[in-house]
Amino acid sequence: MSRPKKAEQEQFRHLIRVRVNDAVYERLTKLQKQTDCRSICEMARKILSSERINVFHREASLNGPMEELALIRKELKAIGININQQTHHFHISENSNERAFFVSKTATLYKGVDNKVDQLLLIVTKLAEKWLPK
Repeated sequence: MSRPKKAEQEQFRHLIRVRVNDAVYERLTKLQKQTDCRSICEMARKILSSERINVFHREASLNGPMEELALIRKELKAIGININQQTHHFHISENSNERAFFVSKTATLYKGVDNKVDQLLLIVTKLAEKWLPK
C-alpha cells in the first residue's frame, strides 16, 4: 500500500527545466547529500522559493568518542540483560544457598555497571568542555 501524497506536492503544476554544467551539478549533488533534501529537485525548489535548507555538518573529531559511547551502551545493555536473568533465577530459586549465589553474582554485575558509568561520565565531561558554551 502506497503512502498518500502530500498536499504540497499537488500545488506544483508547472514544469521548469534547467540545464547546468558539470561543475554546478557536482556542487549541487555534494550540497544535497549534506542537507535534509531528498533530491536535487527538492533543493532547487527550496532555493527558488527562498525556503530554509538545513545543512548538516559531520565533525570528524567525534568519531572516536562516538564509537566509544556506542560500545559502552552495548556493554551496559548486556549487563542489564544479565542482571534481569539473575533476578529471575533468584526469584525462582527455593534454596537459600542458591539465592546467596545469585545475590553475589548480581553484585559483581552491578560493579561492572559502576565502572562503565564512570567511563561514560568522563567521555561526556570531555565532550561538554569542548562543545558547550562557558
